[in-house]
Amino acid sequence: MPQGESAGARPSARGIAEAWRRERPGTPTDSIEIVTPVYRLAKLFADDRSRVLREQGVDSATLDLLSQLRRSGPPYALSTGQIATRALVTAGAISQRVARAEHGGLVERSAGTGARHGVLVTLTPAGHAVIERTVDAVLGREAELLGGLSAEDRTRLAQLLERLEADVLRRTG
Repeated sequence: MPQGESAGARPSARGIAEAWRRERPGTPTDSIEIVTPVYRLAKLFADDRSRVLREQGVDSATLDLLSQLRRSGPPYALSTGQIATRALVTAGAISQRVARAEHGGLVERSAGTGARHGVLVTLTPAGHAVIERTVDAVLGREAELLGGLSAEDRTRLAQLLERLEADVLRRTG
């Protein structure tokens, strides 16, 4: 069995790269030791966040909507167009999210002012309470998951990931 791989265990990224180098000499494998852990971590973080959200009784789309409104500052209101732009989803998806949240008493819709603000979405007191509780649970859990890294490691990793994300966005258009 190649180094870094064992029967029944998930192979390390290093083991995967070594196996490809052995089986296909000359194949570029440098990305494996970065991309594989990123994919694995993304899955672990997403699964854990989903669990925390289920415990809070909130889905990720509602979290995104309420978070955008809460981060906008008082009066915690944005147009549906602003929400769609910030969420990087279609206006139809935002309309569905807003309708669900409005049905749950978490937001209110009203006519906006001016041509650019057709529908204004405002966080209700109930929505405010839900987002405060949920953000504490989600971010508290994520801080716990990052507890194995020192403050300096977290800062450096955040800088590297930001730089990598910007470069990948530039390369992929």
